[in-house]
Amino acid sequence: MAEMIDLHTHSTASDGTLSPEKLVAEAKKAGLFALALTDHDTIAGIKEARKAAEALGLEFVSGVEISVKFEGPGHCHLLGYFVNEDNEKLVKTLKSLHEARSQRNILMVEKLKALGIDITLEELEAISGGGEIGRPHMAKILVKKGVVKNFDEAFDRYLAKGRPAYVPKARLSPEEAITIIQEAGGLVSLAHPLYLGYPQEKIRAYVSSLKDLGLDAIEAYYTDHDEAFTNFCLDLAKEFALLVTGGSDFHGDNKPEIKLGVGKGGLKVPKEVYFELKKAWESR
Repeated sequence: MAEMIDLHTHSTASDGTLSPEKLVAEAKKAGLFALALTDHDTIAGIKEARKAAEALGLEFVSGVEISVKFEGPGHCHLLGYFVNEDNEKLVKTLKSLHEARSQRNILMVEKLKALGIDITLEELEAISGGGEIGRPHMAKILVKKGVVKNFDEAFDRYLAKGRPAYVPKARLSPEEAITIIQEAGGLVSLAHPLYLGYPQEKIRAYVSSLKDLGLDAIEAYYTDHDEAFTNFCLDLAKEFALLVTGGSDFHGDNKPEIKLGVGKGGLKVPKEVYFELKKAWESR
């Protein structure tokens, strides 16, 4: 039996470069036992991915990653697992976020044009492969046109928070996101706590506040978490009676250094993480 699992991946339905079907095929090829598709603010790829997983005998988790309002130095995302993609409120909420994202893209393209950069919405639509358009697609065009040398420079010079082409993203409050995911039958995990940008004591306090709102889990195993930080997250899980989740944050060619299941090479998410998560969901 395959030992690896990956509960944090992205497809062309958001900002990955593999279709949901191809993502599942690559997961099977890589030797994964279980896979979650957690696209940003969309569940559009779930049905395709589930069908492919069933055909290949791969354990599949329907997921979503939702950006939420956060006043700290970094950013906060919440992962939803085992969500019902036909839940009316979830579908409606994600649709409204999609519409807000579309308006954001228009404003960012206008800002880039005002900076003298030749870029169009049509180019973004073509390069997105029919999925959600986001800043990684803008970065790809900037690299392709020689405006910048790489993704990091695109974000550092133009697209990151505080940079000249940046437009804030529409976000739910943490409470809204937790409620919507749980009402859709899902479990909620705090994604990559490292990216909150807080020192550990502040992370602990923030996790405590999310637990009070109904948080179910914390992503302890993650590509950019070193052993010490992973252990810190595991301790938080015990302290606040949270489940543990983990994944690579795979995006395909948009983050080529990150591979399915193993992240940058050292990631190993215990398969028990999947079984415990599924058990908790089934017992609800």
